Amino acid sequence: MTNIAVFASGTGSNFDAIIDAIENGILDARVRLLVCDRIGAPVIEKAQNHEIDTVVYRPKSFENKAAYETAVLEDCKQRDVDFIVLAGYMRLIGPTLLKPYERRIVNIHPSLLPAFPGKDAIGQALAQKVKVTGVTVHYVDDGMDTGPIIAQEAIKIEKNATAEDVKQSIQAVEHRLYPEVIQSLFIKEESL
Repeated sequence: MTNIAVFASGTGSNFDAIIDAIENGILDARVRLLVCDRIGAPVIEKAQNHEIDTVVYRPKSFENKAAYETAVLEDCKQRDVDFIVLAGYMRLIGPTLLKPYERRIVNIHPSLLPAFPGKDAIGQALAQKVKVTGVTVHYVDDGMDTGPIIAQEAIKIEKNATAEDVKQSIQAVEHRLYPEVIQSLFIKEESL
């Protein structure tokens, strides 16, 4: 079983999907830690309800990004974290975490990267009037949604769809695809 840390900043819908996938035997992992960078984020209560260790740090209270990530790295080491899963974590990861977890940090993004990286990918897609968008799971590097793509799945944007409609369609794909892709990475790593 793989020990994972989930990094999240918000409501935690992908956190819920990961927990559900573990409980339903789809994902052979144990969430050892939730790392959150926003005090009061709803995901914190979700983790506590599942008795998952939680750390909430305000990055601005650290001297710099390296100091913040050093504290997070120590928390991960203390819990024997093998793999980091970003689930709505709204910070770029720096070398302090990237080096020890090379190719063991993944992210999910609500677009078909490289299209619409960064914040509000759904709003960007609607503004560009594209007919198709989707979901991308990728390895994390030091850029914004620039890491190597692992998996993608497209969704059609229906005529007159609102941002909420598109968000619901994307989340339905995310909540199924992310745990499946993470599990496939664990299987691949075990076979090496």
